[in-house]
Amino acid sequence: MKEFRNPSTVHAPLAAYTHQIEVSGAQRWLLMSGQIGMRKDGALSDDPVEQLEIALDNISKNLQAAGMGIQDLVKISIYLVDPIEPVRRREVLSTWSQGLEPCTTLIYVAALVTPNIKVEIDAWACA
Repeated sequence: MKEFRNPSTVHAPLAAYTHQIEVSGAQRWLLMSGQIGMRKDGALSDDPVEQLEIALDNISKNLQAAGMGIQDLVKISIYLVDPIEPVRRREVLSTWSQGLEPCTTLIYVAALVTPNIKVEIDAWACA
């Protein structure tokens, strides 16, 4: 069972995320390596927003391969090399997450594995 909580003793979330999710009982966990905005054929857009959308799609495909879905996500960490306009970033995340607000961390980094990769997202899911 997953219980999503935003304790009253902590500030309200600044965006669509939850401060904590407690998992109890017999659960199945899926931990994903960082997913980048690369298509299956190896294509990589120069547009960071498109890379964000593709990285999120790759997370969805990993979830499906494990017999899970978006509703099973409990944590995502987003690594960005270049800022993505906050309203647009939140819009992309909100559409993809279908209203789910997993624990989320957003980190700006100097670089990722190669210069043309601008987005990487790792994720945890529990079912």
